[in-house]
Amino acid sequence: MASSPCGNSNFDSGLEIKTRSVEQTLVPLVSQITTLINHKDRPKKSERTLAAIHRVGQAVSVAVGRFVAVGEAIASENQELKDEMGQACFEARRAGDAIAQLTDVGSAMQPQTDGRVTVFSDRTGMVKAARLLLSSVTKVLVLADRIVIKQIITSRNKVLVTLDKLERVSTFQEFVQIFSQFGNEMVEFAHLTGDRQNDLKDDKKKARMAAARAVLEKCTMMLLTASKTCLRHPDCESARINKDAVFHRMRCALEQVIEIVTEARSCGENKVLPTSIYNSIKDFKGSVECLRENLHSSTPQIMASQLETLVERTEDFTDSPYTSHEQRQAILSVCQLARQDTQQLVHAWIEVQSVHAKEATEELEVAILKTCQSISDLRRELHKVAVGRASDLLKAHGEHLPLRALKAAGAEGNLEAVAEYSRTLTEQKEQLVETCRLLCHVSGTEPLEITCIHAEETFHVIGPQIISAAQTLALHPSSKIAKENLEVFCEAWDSQLCDMALLLKEINDVFEGRRGDKRPYLSLPRPGKHSTNLKTAKAVKLDAEEQTSMAKLGLELRLLSSDVDSEVEKWEEQEHDIVRQSQSLASMAYNMYLFTRGEGLLKTTLDLFHQAEVLSEEGLQLCSSLRTFSSQLVDEEKSVVITETEKLVVLCQQLQMGAKTPVQGKTATFQKVDSSIQTTRNIMTVVLSLLPIMNKLNKKYKSERTSLSSLQDWGERPDASTPVKEEGALSSKNTNGFGVKSLEQHMAGLNLLESK
Repeated sequence: MASSPCGNSNFDSGLEIKTRSVEQTLVPLVSQITTLINHKDRPKKSERTLAAIHRVGQAVSVAVGRFVAVGEAIASENQELKDEMGQACFEARRAGDAIAQLTDVGSAMQPQTDGRVTVFSDRTGMVKAARLLLSSVTKVLVLADRIVIKQIITSRNKVLVTLDKLERVSTFQEFVQIFSQFGNEMVEFAHLTGDRQNDLKDDKKKARMAAARAVLEKCTMMLLTASKTCLRHPDCESARINKDAVFHRMRCALEQVIEIVTEARSCGENKVLPTSIYNSIKDFKGSVECLRENLHSSTPQIMASQLETLVERTEDFTDSPYTSHEQRQAILSVCQLARQDTQQLVHAWIEVQSVHAKEATEELEVAILKTCQSISDLRRELHKVAVGRASDLLKAHGEHLPLRALKAAGAEGNLEAVAEYSRTLTEQKEQLVETCRLLCHVSGTEPLEITCIHAEETFHVIGPQIISAAQTLALHPSSKIAKENLEVFCEAWDSQLCDMALLLKEINDVFEGRRGDKRPYLSLPRPGKHSTNLKTAKAVKLDAEEQTSMAKLGLELRLLSSDVDSEVEKWEEQEHDIVRQSQSLASMAYNMYLFTRGEGLLKTTLDLFHQAEVLSEEGLQLCSSLRTFSSQLVDEEKSVVITETEKLVVLCQQLQMGAKTPVQGKTATFQKVDSSIQTTRNIMTVVLSLLPIMNKLNKKYKSERTSLSSLQDWGERPDASTPVKEEGALSSKNTNGFGVKSLEQHMAGLNLLESK
């Protein structure tokens, strides 16, 4: 077992835990068994101690029995796993029975010399039973996890079959019928992959999964309009090119999802991506700082080579035609300073080695500090250039002038103007693509590097698709379908600019040492989004009078989002789900505040309503995390949390329904904006009131939790709730906890799929 909470990898070397759900299920079990193995072996044992040990052992045995019953049921439903699952369940049951027998220690008044074997007389037997139990339970969980992978593959295969049918349709009637089926299948696939994304332990895989799902979400709407345009204008070459590009991108994204869940490697995966400057700096600084502990940890030649490789990579910045002369000179100056400091370091290092010193001298320590400082200065300069350029581009392209011009030229049937504005858009695309590459260099974490690469690829692909859609409209200026198609691709471009702005904030947060690398990427898709919408709502902007009336509400929203940010900073566990989800809500609420001022990336009411819908979904995810946490609390504490959580659920559902409700006319639209912002304000008020309570309870729970209480939690967990068959494994609101409940949900999910 490559990853085990107990730190022992001898249980089953063939098992590797790749999901948080499996790992989190094992943590309390390890704690419980540790209680039994490490009990204080005192000559006199109180009645209370004996009763506690007996209770612990019996609770483990009962919980394992329930757990095994679910595993056996899964085995009967999946013949390919029947033998392996059956053997693992048999071993788990045997180990549970052995632990129950060894912990049947009787009472304090009962003589300990009655000849019975117990945990006190057979410590080795308890260790063996514990190892067998952990190994077999882990195997059951990992085998059950294969079923989730099987579901995703099955769902992908259904989507691919329907996708092929969609590509070959020749009539509108046939297309509408098949697209409806395709939409339902994509919703199911989104649910399954969304749950899997949240459960993955590897942050790189999680980021790749998020990128692939983002492509699928955006391409679903593009596929609809591109296919309709091609059906309406079957002889139009630009329409066919436009449609083919969407189908190709969807198939690539579907394949990437399967590569992630099955850990297969495609030809593209084998291609090694260039190392980012951030990673080169981190490696170089690591080598320099290692000299404090070990003067022979590297060689001067290797260190000099590392620096030169790093400096070479800065050419992506200095050779760019978009880098100003001042920026180029600043980068070259810092590189030269880093070279000089490294040469002084090497000189001091060689001197220390020549006198056979065993530790770093004061001169060497000073050289180490200077070298690290100059490298940090280089990182800061590169970060300033990349982030500055990205910010400037986002401001410059915020009005979408080339897109507006393309739409107008296409609607007029002016092919020459379309060609002219296409060149402008292509230049804009090249600037954005190069900026994404520079951001990748300074992103600071591997998941953000992957997100930068995704952004680069998206701009690279959508740019030509917008141009082909504009060409089609110019050839058929009276075609409503061609006009709608161009609008959808322009919206996708706009959406990617919004994603880039959020990505920029994440990169800044990481650079400044804040929580940016722990927060979810807010604009990634939610299950089923836009999968079957046949029309897009009309987007409008607030006028000056409406913005003024919104100002007070917006200010309240800004203060609340700031207060929530301040509150989450007080948490010790910045990776906690409650923290990350609250940060997401605060960030989205701040975007809505900027909208009331006519600033930021939410330009139209349509953008605002989309943001409100995403915020409501994130709020419901927070409610799920709060409910999971509350299951650990006692009655009075639990009542407080549940009461506030229910308020939050009602508000999130209210916001979600309001955002999805269509309205007509300026007055109705303004009322919907007002209602969305008021409800968001109320949501943030509840979140702000909950955060200090949850932080206090989390600290209390961590400090007071004992191994015994962990055991009781695990033993009682199977009774905590009953799975809902209608949702099964397809629920988009599943928590990250796996346990027995999720095993039952796997069964329900399988039954549901088979019944379909």
